[in-house]
Amino acid sequence: MTAHPPLAAGPAGPLRVGIGGPVGGGKTALVAALCKALGSELSIVVVTNDIYTTEDADFLRRHGVLPDERIRAVRTGCCPHTAIRDDITANLDAVEDLVARHDPDLVLVESGGDNLTATFSYGLVHAQIFVLDVAGGDKVPRKGGPGVTRSDLLVINKIDLAPLVGADLDVMRGDAEKVRDGRPTVLVSLRDQPDAAPIAEWITTQVRTRRAG
Repeated sequence: MTAHPPLAAGPAGPLRVGIGGPVGGGKTALVAALCKALGSELSIVVVTNDIYTTEDADFLRRHGVLPDERIRAVRTGCCPHTAIRDDITANLDAVEDLVARHDPDLVLVESGGDNLTATFSYGLVHAQIFVLDVAGGDKVPRKGGPGVTRSDLLVINKIDLAPLVGADLDVMRGDAEKVRDGRPTVLVSLRDQPDAAPIAEWITTQVRTRRAG
C-alpha cells in the first residue's frame, strides 16, 4: 500500500489514530480486530465515543481485546463530530490520562457513528481512518465529503455483502480513487478477514515512521 502525504504533526507522544464513519460500518469491529492483531507487538489503549451509552467500550471489554483499564468510554451527549472536532476536551482528557498511565505505542479513538462530514481535530489525533460499508450502495464514495476525501485511510468494509445489495466493488474502488487524490483505500470484509491485515499493516507502518521521526 502506498503512503500519500505525511501524517499531521499533531500532539506529542504515541501515534493517535481516529476511526470514524457512519453507524453500522464496522468501526468497533475494526478496533477489536486491530487490538487482537497488534496487541502482541504494540502497547495499545482505546477511547470509544457514544452519545448516551458505553456500548462500544462494553463490546470491546466483553470480547477481551484489551485489559479493561486500557479502554475508556466517553459519553458525548451531542453529535459525534462535535466531540472529535469542535470541542475535543472530553476525548483529549481521556487520551492523555491513558497515555500517562500506560505509555502506549498506539492510541485508537473511535468516534460515535456519524455522517460523511465527520473528521477529527488534529489536536486530538495524528491520522484518520474512515470506515464505510457496502450496504449504503456503491454510490457512497463518489458522494465524497471530508470523511471520504481527507481521511488518511479509507476502509470499505463488508464487501462480502456486495452481491446481496447489488454493490459494484470496482465502481466503489474507482470512485474512491477519483476523489481521494492518491490517499489509500482498502476493501475488506472483517467477517472473512478478522485480522484486518491491510489496515493493521498500514498502522504498523505509521507507528514505525513516527518512532523513526
